[in-house]
Amino acid sequence: MNNHKYIAFNKPFGVLSQFTSEGGHPALSEFSLPKEVYAAGRLDRDSEGLLLLSNDGKFIKRLLDPEFAHPRTYWVQVEGSPTPEELKILSEGVVIRGYKTRPCKVCLLEPQPQFSPRNPPIRSRQAIPTNWLEITLTEGKNRQVRRMTAAIGYPTLRLIRIGIGDLQLGDLLLGEWREVQKGDVLPR
Repeated sequence: MNNHKYIAFNKPFGVLSQFTSEGGHPALSEFSLPKEVYAAGRLDRDSEGLLLLSNDGKFIKRLLDPEFAHPRTYWVQVEGSPTPEELKILSEGVVIRGYKTRPCKVCLLEPQPQFSPRNPPIRSRQAIPTNWLEITLTEGKNRQVRRMTAAIGYPTLRLIRIGIGDLQLGDLLLGEWREVQKGDVLPR
């Protein structure tokens, strides 16, 4: 019998994507997650949203293998107002740390989504507008989304992962989790 578990978790800002706390930062151990699962990939401490956990090693290996190029979708609040031309440059791939990113899907979200304020709040400057973008990548380098938006001159203020493969964050509340099926993430 298969005892694999697949958990969708809405990771809050400031929480590490591991079960052991470091540097005084909260970790996954504080959220009553099943003991036998571990994170399938990471979200930086200062990123929020969908984190997938599982005890299915083969599934995790496939999920993280760049050869399969499964999509990861983020809603990204940036400082400033990128032009359509700048978004096109971003979608074609930009050079970060000597590496050119793969092409990705990028669009300005209209209407702009409304989220509860983050704790601590993001920096705010009255004279500079902010905008939300949707960025879908098929690769996952360390801090890639933040470096990509910075490369076109728009610092990331807030980053929320809303999708991994076919799985969507949906109405899962911050700090909550639910069990999902393997097929909810990657179709056969």
